[in-house]
Amino acid sequence: MRSTIASILTAATLLLAFTAKLAPWAAHASSAVPTPQLRDYLSDEEADKIRDAREPAERIKLYMTFAEDRLNKFDYELHRNVQERRRDEILNGLLNGYSGCVDDAADQIALAIDKHADIHEALKLMRAKDTQFLEILLKYDKDGPELDTYRETLEDAIDGTKDALSDIDEAQKESQAPPVRRKQ
Repeated sequence: MRSTIASILTAATLLLAFTAKLAPWAAHASSAVPTPQLRDYLSDEEADKIRDAREPAERIKLYMTFAEDRLNKFDYELHRNVQERRRDEILNGLLNGYSGCVDDAADQIALAIDKHADIHEALKLMRAKDTQFLEILLKYDKDGPELDTYRETLEDAIDGTKDALSDIDEAQKESQAPPVRRKQ
């Protein structure tokens, strides 16, 4: 009976020792596996709307709506009388969300070009909105309250908006139909 108990204890000790040797390797191996990056700037409802949109033009319009929402919330938080505790995190988070929406809308342009989808109306909307957004962002960059708390994120948002406007220009050049020649 004692030899059985001793055998069980020896086996348990060996198992623990073996597990202890493998633990650092297992932890390292699991950290090497990349996790999919989630778009945390979209709410579940917004992500569902994007997923349900079939065409790139629909998604561009949705992303522009979401970007406008983030910019409006940013303005509200910036001019709010009662300030939240983590105000700088909120402001930077809203600007990051805005940038994400604008970048994803620009990504939809490339997708639409690859699919030969008609996005002319969506591009017009995107140009109008991005131009309006850029004016607002540049105004904040010039004389925004508490600029030091969100300057870097604001500069990223400005750059992203300018890049999106450049993508729109390129897409409109590529998608223009060649001139129609008349018979003489």
